[in-house]
Amino acid sequence: MLRMVDVIEKKRNGDVLTKEEITFFIKGYTAGTIPDYQVSALLMTIFFKGMTAEEQAHLTMAMVESGDQIDLSAIDGVKVDKHSTGGVGDTTTLILVPLVAACGVPVAKMSGRGLGHTGGTLDKLEAMEGFHIELTKEQFVKQVNDLKLAVIGQSGNLTPADQKIYALRDVTATVDSIPLIASSIMSKKIAAGADAIVLDVKSGDGAFMKTLEDSKALAESMVAIGNKVGRNTMAIISDMSQPLGNAIGNSLEVVEAIETLKGNGPKDLTELCLVLGSQMVVLGKKAETLEEARTMLENVIKDGSALKLFGELIESQGGNKEVINDLTLLPKATYEIPVLARQSGYITGMNADDIGISAMLLGAGRATKEDEIDLAVGIVLTKKIGDTVEEGEAIAIIHANTEDVEQSAELLHEHIFIGETRVEPPVLVGEVITG
Repeated sequence: MLRMVDVIEKKRNGDVLTKEEITFFIKGYTAGTIPDYQVSALLMTIFFKGMTAEEQAHLTMAMVESGDQIDLSAIDGVKVDKHSTGGVGDTTTLILVPLVAACGVPVAKMSGRGLGHTGGTLDKLEAMEGFHIELTKEQFVKQVNDLKLAVIGQSGNLTPADQKIYALRDVTATVDSIPLIASSIMSKKIAAGADAIVLDVKSGDGAFMKTLEDSKALAESMVAIGNKVGRNTMAIISDMSQPLGNAIGNSLEVVEAIETLKGNGPKDLTELCLVLGSQMVVLGKKAETLEEARTMLENVIKDGSALKLFGELIESQGGNKEVINDLTLLPKATYEIPVLARQSGYITGMNADDIGISAMLLGAGRATKEDEIDLAVGIVLTKKIGDTVEEGEAIAIIHANTEDVEQSAELLHEHIFIGETRVEPPVLVGEVITG
């Protein structure tokens, strides 16, 4: 008979847990028959002893099987999902969904709301008046079959074991364990029904993983899990030492997404979407090579079909598709206040995390789940690392519904660094990991 104390002892000694032992622990904890203190002990042993790729795959699938699983088999084609480990100004989902769908790959996307600098994808979409993120399963399947895309809120009882374990990790100093992070992320993606998964693992000051070494280890773990459980999985490491794109804020990021779909977006945001989108198109079996896929993506931007499809997504989920032609239909802040450089020189660095906090202080994000978001406010950067700047020139524009923005402005001054010697912009896309 299995006992939790034996499972803890085995992992404490550095031995490999079996599928049966991992399933026993997950089932027992979900059912409430294994107490928090024993699970806390096991999490700490995993933190120190690690897990093999096989153990991580077993842990992931045990968490998947702890709750509902979305069946997307009624949707034609290979369903490809994308996950980003988060960052500042990460607008990629809004762009990638219509971009990849315009190439014929069905994108059945389930997203969440954000805690932190800005809202999540759902909050950004709700910046468009009338847009609703709730569809029945039948409506969801029909819309993806008809239009190739839909974005809805996560529903049902997905991965309850992960939810319980995550809450425990948060209070036992075991959050930053790569096996636990990897299995947590992948369990949610797999339960959501994707056939293939593309991962954008951020690295740098504004990312969860601050070092390239940790980012690579996390990416390799998640790709290994995905491929072991039968989901084609690819990952890239991307830079988050400065915000992605220029806009940080919900309505402002929708504007930037639309401009990017028109071919006028910031270079870094456009490039990242083309890199991730190429992987999604290849995994969706609409292109043989990443080069061929990229050409397809560039073409659907040039011919306007990706933007048109974004309009159809908006209309089909209750919004006004005219927003793609008339950006004044989006919420707009009362004040636009420039933050002026205090010296001439070059932008030599940015603390992405603190710039994100500056936007949150304006009301663009949530500190707790109960917080209300102001969809109109945020920050638009006018300079990035490597750019020249003159004293008195704007380095950012604050969009606010109050004139009292001193705290946010000072954070921007403190965390956008100006020096005398030009530095090269950080490399945006690092390694591509295919397993």
